[in-house]
Amino acid sequence: MNQVHFTASDFNTFTIDGLEERMDALKERIRPKLQDLGDYFAQQLSIMTGEEIFPHVAKHARRTINPPKDTWVAFAANRRGYKMMPHFQIGLWETHLFVWFAVIYEAPNKAEFGKKLEENADLLKSIVPESFVWSIDHMRPDVIPHNELNTEDLLSMFKRLQTVKKAEILCGIQIPREEAVQLTDKELIDTIQYTFETLLPLYKLQ
Repeated sequence: MNQVHFTASDFNTFTIDGLEERMDALKERIRPKLQDLGDYFAQQLSIMTGEEIFPHVAKHARRTINPPKDTWVAFAANRRGYKMMPHFQIGLWETHLFVWFAVIYEAPNKAEFGKKLEENADLLKSIVPESFVWSIDHMRPDVIPHNELNTEDLLSMFKRLQTVKKAEILCGIQIPREEAVQLTDKELIDTIQYTFETLLPLYKLQ
């Protein structure tokens, strides 16, 4: 595997003005690392889940004016796409690296999945580490620390997933860029592996 840890230059990509200029830098600096991480963790997740998992590196192909504020590689048991099903993600914003389990608004079965989450709220409260965070919108960097939530808070998010058309749920980690740039390749891979192993019970609820 080539160098996959992220540098200050990678994070600074998101400060470049202009769609074409930022996309050129993103393709040169970040996309090769996401592709390598994608190929590696697709194999690891295939073993962990018992399904063939495919990596999907974000292309941002539909953008015509606004440059992307984040980028990622997603993992799903579908060769053609990931948005329609529960999936995993690795990616970064200017401010941080993220590793997620995610069910986003395009998933047609998110109401059924929200019900499974609701039925297992007590279990999830106990098995999700205190350092992990939740999000209800993958397009915003805002998160809710797990250690600030009680079971009723989780139930509220899980019920929202069942009833609100644009509702989403994500769980995982954020690593501030100041810490992320200090990670070696091995430390980054080990951190992602641990996060995916920890999030596997959520994925298996589907």
